[in-house]
Amino acid sequence: MPLIRAGAGEAAAPAPDHAADRAALVAALEGGSAGERLHAARALAALPGAVAPLSAALHVEAEPAVREVIFTALARLACEEAADALLPLLRAPEAGLRNGALAALAAMPARLPARLPALLADPDPDIRLRTCELARALPSPEATTLLCAVVERESEPNVCAAALDVLTEVGGPQALPVLERAARRFDATPFLRFAFEVAIGRIRACADTDP
Repeated sequence: MPLIRAGAGEAAAPAPDHAADRAALVAALEGGSAGERLHAARALAALPGAVAPLSAALHVEAEPAVREVIFTALARLACEEAADALLPLLRAPEAGLRNGALAALAAMPARLPARLPALLADPDPDIRLRTCELARALPSPEATTLLCAVVERESEPNVCAAALDVLTEVGGPQALPVLERAARRFDATPFLRFAFEVAIGRIRACADTDP
């Protein structure tokens, strides 16, 4: 089928005005109805410069459905700027913001390796605990290396338990000597002793069955 060419006298279609579209969507996201904010959050993700207004909206948005769309948009963008915008929300006092940020960050695993080491060494044990869950999104060798380092140095039992929970699922056989050594430090903490036993048993069983 031949290409259809515009006639010589036919006006060319105007170029899309992304700046005007973006300004209108940002205005709707900041002051529109819940439905308008929902539409604006979805539409903004397709335009340049979306991260700043989307992340700013998260700090004031009260409607769960709109928040979910914003988190989904940032996760799909999966750029460095989006990851950096989500990280502060791991410290948010509201659980909904923390959990949304965790889910969005977990959906962009390529952005995690450069950020997780600092988070796993954060002075706040709650940040270290939440970051252990993010390591679940990484390939097994990377997650194993990061979480073995946590287990070796961690003094907070709950953080150690979070690292063991993820290692039980994704840990590789290189974790075994580290876990066996570290288990002795928590011999007097029954729930951790059990967590070490579960993690070691599962990883050893998987290693024995791998070809």
